[in-house]
Amino acid sequence: MANRRCLYALTRQASALFSTNPSARSFIAHLTAKQPLKILSTRFPAICTNPEPAWCTHCSRFRHFSSNRGNDDEDDDDEDEDVDYEETGENSEDESVSASGSRPESEYSAEEKEVEAAAIGYKVIGPLQKSDRVFKPYEPLFAVVQIGSHQFKVSNRDCIFTERLKFCEVNDKVILNKVLLLGSSSQTIVGRPIVPDAAVHAVVEEHALDAKVLIFKKKRRKNYRRTKGHRQELTKLRITDIQGIEKPENIGTQKPLKAAVKKPEKIAVAA
Repeated sequence: MANRRCLYALTRQASALFSTNPSARSFIAHLTAKQPLKILSTRFPAICTNPEPAWCTHCSRFRHFSSNRGNDDEDDDDEDEDVDYEETGENSEDESVSASGSRPESEYSAEEKEVEAAAIGYKVIGPLQKSDRVFKPYEPLFAVVQIGSHQFKVSNRDCIFTERLKFCEVNDKVILNKVLLLGSSSQTIVGRPIVPDAAVHAVVEEHALDAKVLIFKKKRRKNYRRTKGHRQELTKLRITDIQGIEKPENIGTQKPLKAAVKKPEKIAVAA
């Protein structure tokens, strides 16, 4: 405690020594009567040997020996709150990234891409070339495929919208592996749960956004209202071929001949 009191008295004397206030000068005169400046010079050699006026005026602005210390405490509290707010913001961003669990596609290896795509229900072959003749005439076949958690009944030349497929771009050829059912005019194959050696070929035509959905939340008598919008990312697929079932023969486009119909003969009636 004694050391603290001495340090506090010395700091007050040093601040009064270099201040521009006339009341502080009278305090210096009273101080020199009791304690000579040589003692201060021995205790504060760096301050007393280089008393630059600009430095002294600069230091006099940062004195904290005022009677109103409440404002200083409030400023410190505000700074602490700002720091805490910034830290919580950073933590919330980290939590959001960790909660989503998604990472950029560049960080995936080729094997990881294949495994994740197979779990969803598709496989990327490669980009579509100009020489590829993937679009075929209509065939009376249908298949039920599963992509992610959704099921679609598709036929040749059909177009479907699914949730955005990763690791594929526009004009990429895709094979849908999870085929649950195949059907034609002559037979039906049901998988348990998947039909073996069955596949549905498709081409990625577009990556788009669905229509906006509004989410409105309200708590009555709490002045709480929140409105948010969401647009789901979608991928447009064009079905090109269905494999794994015998395709029926091409049926002629000619119409069947109609049977000859006898016209009733008109009988003349005598008047």
